[in-house]
Amino acid sequence: MSVQLSATGLRKCYRGLPAVEALSLELEAGTILGLLGPDGAGKTTTMRLLTGLIRPDGGQVFLDSRDVTGQRASSGRIGYMPQRFSLYPDLTVEENLLFYARLFGVRRIERRERMTRLLDFARLEPFRRRRAGALSGGMKQKLALSCTLIHAPDVLLLDEPTTGVDPISRVELWDILHQLQADAVALLVSTPYMDEADRCDEVMIMREGRVLTRGTPARLRRSFDAALFEVAVEPLGEAARLLESIDWIGEVVPFGTSLHVTLDDPQRDAAALRTLLEEAGLEVDRVDPAEPSLEDVFVALAREGVQA
Repeated sequence: MSVQLSATGLRKCYRGLPAVEALSLELEAGTILGLLGPDGAGKTTTMRLLTGLIRPDGGQVFLDSRDVTGQRASSGRIGYMPQRFSLYPDLTVEENLLFYARLFGVRRIERRERMTRLLDFARLEPFRRRRAGALSGGMKQKLALSCTLIHAPDVLLLDEPTTGVDPISRVELWDILHQLQADAVALLVSTPYMDEADRCDEVMIMREGRVLTRGTPARLRRSFDAALFEVAVEPLGEAARLLESIDWIGEVVPFGTSLHVTLDDPQRDAAALRTLLEEAGLEVDRVDPAEPSLEDVFVALAREGVQA
């Protein structure tokens, strides 16, 4: 597959502080690249640089090998859905779609066909005459995505599309993204949710404006080489505080109703962990070797300051 959107050495500073530093990426047709990291990692700035909404202090952006750095003219090929998409609450679902079709210059002859297809695609047909302000959070996000797709972009950039959305709507939104992927759309999706990474072909993990690493979810998990255990113990909060105070404990990461715990001392093992907790009077259910999650990978990379 040919690369549709790429960037080399992107850099952006605000008040002398780097928001994005030395960032390079390639985004191919029919693939989903996940941009992962906490708030402040530089995900939104990266997307604004790629869409030309802001100019970089360094580096270049290419669309099909054409330099489009800082150019909004490329927006006909690129769809961008920011964190806070500007739907008009007093307009109906159908009227919002029509407004954005006109805004993007979609020809009159194509508008109705595209609107009908998108309403069906996003399962919004039964709500086409409902005011946008009366929609649920998940339905608003699906409408925002439909408005972004009305001009049929080849590349789609979505900035945390599932933040604040209920679990069922999160699944539905990702189903829609995979349908777009099957139609050869290139997708860059930022998210603070590490569990969404497994839905991507590749992920880039960012922290403080820098890319810590990039790869398939499976490869990134294989790169984790610390001794890792899943600890089910009560009370969980007290156990976490105890473990964080021990010098031979590496990281303690909440994992559902248990903890993921890494060991810095190769002489220690699961038995040592259990003994430590039981001697503190805590109720230990199990201490088992664990498969690393991407959150474990991120915590380890952030701790080591690795840049790959």
